[in-house]
Amino acid sequence: MSYKLNKKLVNLVPYDPITGHYDIRLDANESCFNLSDSLKEKISKSISQIDFNRYPDCLAKAPTKAFAELYGIPEELISAGNGSDELISIIEGCFFEAGDTIVNVSHDFSMYEFYAQLYEVNVKTYQKEEDLTINVEKLIAFCKENKARGLIFSNPCNPTSLGLDKESVKKIIEALDGVLVILDEAYMDFWDQTLLPDVDKYDNLLILKTCSKAIGLAAVRFGFAIANRTITNAIRAAKSPYNNDTVAQTIVSDILSEKQYLADCRDIIVKNTKQLYRDIVSINERYNCFENVYETCTNFVLIKTDEFETIYRFMLDNSIAIRKFKGFIRVTSGSAEENPRFIEILDGYFKK
Repeated sequence: MSYKLNKKLVNLVPYDPITGHYDIRLDANESCFNLSDSLKEKISKSISQIDFNRYPDCLAKAPTKAFAELYGIPEELISAGNGSDELISIIEGCFFEAGDTIVNVSHDFSMYEFYAQLYEVNVKTYQKEEDLTINVEKLIAFCKENKARGLIFSNPCNPTSLGLDKESVKKIIEALDGVLVILDEAYMDFWDQTLLPDVDKYDNLLILKTCSKAIGLAAVRFGFAIANRTITNAIRAAKSPYNNDTVAQTIVSDILSEKQYLADCRDIIVKNTKQLYRDIVSINERYNCFENVYETCTNFVLIKTDEFETIYRFMLDNSIAIRKFKGFIRVTSGSAEENPRFIEILDGYFKK
C-alpha cells in the first residue's frame, strides 16, 4: 500500500465525547431546557411547509434576521455557520496563511488550536495567571512579541467560567492594531459584558455566538459570526454556499423569535448556576475538599481538585456525567431537580 496520510492527519483521532446513557448530563454545558410541546408544534408546522427539493437559502436570511432582532444589531454584520466550530474553521483557514501566527490562551476551548494547526497556522499559547485570569498587559505584549496575526479566546471562558470586563477586552483590541481579534462570546448570554453593540467600531474584531448554550439548540448546530462589513463579506464569500440546511434555518428562526421564552430560560439558568456554585462552596467549607471553586459568570462551575479522576468516575457510577480535565472537574448547571441530585452524590462521595 503506497498511499500515506500527510503529517497533519496521521496522528489525529476523532473527537471522543462521553457516550452512553446517564440519568443526568452535566458534562457539555448545554441548556437544561428542552423545547416545550407548543414550540415543537410550532416548528413542526414550519418544517411541513419546506420545499425539500430546493437548496437552502445560502445566506440564511431568516435566522440571521431573527438573530439581529434578538440582539439589536444590523443584519449586514452577521454571517451564519454550521455551529461555531465551522465558523472557527473557516476563519482560521481563510483569514490566515500557512506560517502566520495566531495566539490562543490556556486554558481555553481546545478547537481553536486544533483548526489552526490543521491549516498549518502557527499557534502560540499565552499562559494565564495561576488563578486562571488573563493579565491584559501581558497578553498584549505576548501577541506583539510573537508578531501575531490573530488572537482568539472565549469570554466568558470555557472551561474556567471566568470573564474579562468589556473595557479590558476593548483595551486588547485597540492595542493590537492589525491583529484580528476573534472573541468567542458563546457564554455571554449569562453575563452582561458583551461587545456586540461595538462590533462595527473596530476593523479587527470578530465575535462568535452560538445557539448551543443559552438558546438551547445544541442538536441543531447553528452559530453566527458578527463583524464589520468587510470581514462579514469575506466570511460569506469563503464559506460553503449551502452550509446551513433549511430544516436548521427554520428551527432557529422560530426559536430566536421567542424573545420572552429565551429570556426566561436564561434567567432560570443563571439562578440555578448561582445556587449550584453556593452549594459546592458549602461542601468545600464542610469537608475542605477542593483547592478552589471558581466563581462563575457562565452556566457551569469549575472546581480545582486532585481527586478529579475519582470524582468523575464516582459520578458516572451514579449515572451523572460531568467533565474532567487534569486537575479539574467542570459541572454544567442542570435543572432545579438535577443540581440537588448532583450535590447529594458529591456530598456522599466525601462522606465516604
